[in-house]
Amino acid sequence: MKIAFVGKGGSGKTTLSSLFIRHLAASGAPVVAVDADINQHLGPALGLDEAETAALPAMGGRLQLIKDYLRGSNPRIASAETMIKTTPPGEGSRLLRVCEDNPVYDACARPVELDGGAVRLMVTGPFTDADLGVACYHSKTGAVELCLNHLVDGRDEYVVVDMTAGSDCFASGMFTRFDITFLVAEPTRKGVSVYRQYKEYARDFGVVLKVVGNKVQGQDDLDFLRSEVGDDLLVTVGHSNWVRAMEKGRPPRFELLEDANRRALSLLHTTVDATYELRDRERYTRQMVHFHLKNAQSWGNERTGADLAAQVDPGFVLGESVAASV
Repeated sequence: MKIAFVGKGGSGKTTLSSLFIRHLAASGAPVVAVDADINQHLGPALGLDEAETAALPAMGGRLQLIKDYLRGSNPRIASAETMIKTTPPGEGSRLLRVCEDNPVYDACARPVELDGGAVRLMVTGPFTDADLGVACYHSKTGAVELCLNHLVDGRDEYVVVDMTAGSDCFASGMFTRFDITFLVAEPTRKGVSVYRQYKEYARDFGVVLKVVGNKVQGQDDLDFLRSEVGDDLLVTVGHSNWVRAMEKGRPPRFELLEDANRRALSLLHTTVDATYELRDRERYTRQMVHFHLKNAQSWGNERTGADLAAQVDPGFVLGESVAASV
């Protein structure tokens, strides 16, 4: 199951995504956690110190390795140099699975111990001095999108992505790569403005969107969110002494998280699992191809000197049955 956490900067999306990752790990589920936010705060939220966070390998810096591996023996892809962030898999492509070892995980993922469980953490990597003024951050998140395009995950397997703030994720098709998107919103006009924007952009793509109200302090806050987002409001979260201790670098055992917040995380978990039955693998693949053709026409063909539309395998549908046969 692929889950995105989005929201405006400062909404608490990284905190909520890290709590959900801890919840999944505590349940014994296999988890791949991905920090796709330019601010790179997910590692510290999962308990890594400054040195450990700085030592995490950046996916954006290992894009060539990722392309070389995922390309496999796909005859429609002439070379790894012609692969772009939206390149879809086809016959002969290598696929990623949550519960496996592969060169991409070896190069880009690191285990993080969480109260006896462990998750794989992958990060896009922050801007470097060499990037400033000459690079677009989406060139780094492109490594995440390429991996998601080649990822096959099943029931009770989880990939949790802490996305870029605001509506930046609409600069590519990555917003369609998830079974469900949790939008973290504060009970303020700015807090719900990102929700309205996201809802409008995602309207025609079948995105399952649920709002998690954060920093809710009373009935007035709850009433405000309900009036602004309606039935999309799934649950609200209030002040947490456990989170405050975690932000100071001294988190108690996760089992000591407040009961109300534990119930909220359980509801997120149940809601995620329910979306498995909604999966439409043909639509998922069709959307992948749609954004690939758009990117190919707008910049990819010129950038690579190749007709990237020829990379599309018309008979290929990404799903668990394909992964089982590879």
